[in-house]
Amino acid sequence: MGKVTGFMEFERVEEAYLPVAQRVKNYKEFVLTLDNDAAKIQSARCMDCGTPFCNNGCPVNNIIPDFNDLVFQGDWKNAIEVLHSTNNFPEFTGRICPAPCEAACTLNVNDDAVGIKSIEHAIIDKAWTEGWVKPQLPLHKTGKRVAVVGSGPAGLAAAQQLARAGHAVTVFEKNDRVGGLLRYGIPDFKMEKTHIDRRVEQMKQEGVEFKTSVLVANLDPNVKLTNWSKEKVDTKTLLKEFDAVVLSGGSEQSRDLPVPGRDLEGIHFAMEFLPQQNKVNSGDKLKDQLRADGKHVIVIGGGDTGSDCVGTSNRHGALSVTQFEVMPEPPAVENKPMVWPYWPMKLRTSSSHEEGCERLFAISTKEFIGKGGKVTGLKTVHVEMKDGKLTEIAGTEETHPADMVLLAMGFTNPVASILDAFGVDKDPRGNIKAATEGVHAYMTNISKVFAAGDMRRGQSLVVWAIREGRQAARAVDEFLMGRTDLPR
Repeated sequence: MGKVTGFMEFERVEEAYLPVAQRVKNYKEFVLTLDNDAAKIQSARCMDCGTPFCNNGCPVNNIIPDFNDLVFQGDWKNAIEVLHSTNNFPEFTGRICPAPCEAACTLNVNDDAVGIKSIEHAIIDKAWTEGWVKPQLPLHKTGKRVAVVGSGPAGLAAAQQLARAGHAVTVFEKNDRVGGLLRYGIPDFKMEKTHIDRRVEQMKQEGVEFKTSVLVANLDPNVKLTNWSKEKVDTKTLLKEFDAVVLSGGSEQSRDLPVPGRDLEGIHFAMEFLPQQNKVNSGDKLKDQLRADGKHVIVIGGGDTGSDCVGTSNRHGALSVTQFEVMPEPPAVENKPMVWPYWPMKLRTSSSHEEGCERLFAISTKEFIGKGGKVTGLKTVHVEMKDGKLTEIAGTEETHPADMVLLAMGFTNPVASILDAFGVDKDPRGNIKAATEGVHAYMTNISKVFAAGDMRRGQSLVVWAIREGRQAARAVDEFLMGRTDLPR
């Protein structure tokens, strides 16, 4: 390591945020990237630990000690080479990944973990600024054609890897812009969409073709495909025209809350609410946009999507924002000897929470109440864990006023129609059934149809999507060519 005693000399340095009063006035990113000196100090904390658990804590197996050392030495250009060797899009993970690598950091056993995510963020931002991120063209073309259905992080990673292996790749996206849930699920204040746009431009130069506003579905099998820009593409024609197909869409079926009053006006899924603001930020004109201005907003669901609803509601100018979580409040500090190097259960306060939000734990919604067909509140009850089950606590019933309710309780499975259109087998959760090891890794029961990302493993992190896309690309390359040089 660059400084073997650095972890004893330097404290963890957190990335700074713009002040709340300033950042809630717009939808711009507000995290301040570490400068060169701060990144060097932070990288100096990386220990000569012998067994870097962070590598395996990271789903894409980033070679973390190596790029930390290169940053300490001031060799930023080689640092981005090392980072890109395992991660196609560190500008995504450096902004929105929860950093399981830091939970697995050896220093985290009895101290504050190395700020790996902040270093990654600094490396990729510097690489773009210096012009080091360039198209990587294949040495030869294979003559094989691959269709990638879905342009989220899994689809983009698969497409880029396959294009670099020499295949002709076409990405199909049902929305009007590339990016999937990165584009329309992540608020701009967490990740501005220019980061997607410049990666798309890089991939286009590498030979990837993008077809947006195209829905892959079952059509008349007698329809001959003559124009890829038409609004719908038949699955059978897709299988005929391409040598392999990768299904890499998101897990988009939102978990519902079927209690009395659910049909009242003013109750919406998070993924009805969040994409609209992203579209407006991109310049679209929307009629009757869902907005929280002047409203008492209740967000049901304590995860990242719920936090995104909190941040967006505050930027709209909500009168109040309250977030419900059915599970008990986690401890403020995890029991490290019990959980390290695994992801710990502990209370996490997001930047959106800091902007203004009341958080209520161990609370369950019993009924939505309303007047004139519109929601005016919720009836709730507190719950506790007994014998492994959440049980209502008698006498804790309450009524909470609400003008808008946002359901952010996660996602159950991919939209079934596209899975049914291809005829792929599903697992018990409704995801595509495909193994990750063996001769037919990532391949479905339908020959030459592969699956990656949320469609295969269920709702997960962006870093897991990138890993799945890379691994599926390797499996497709081996299927097409009989061998592969793509990295695992």
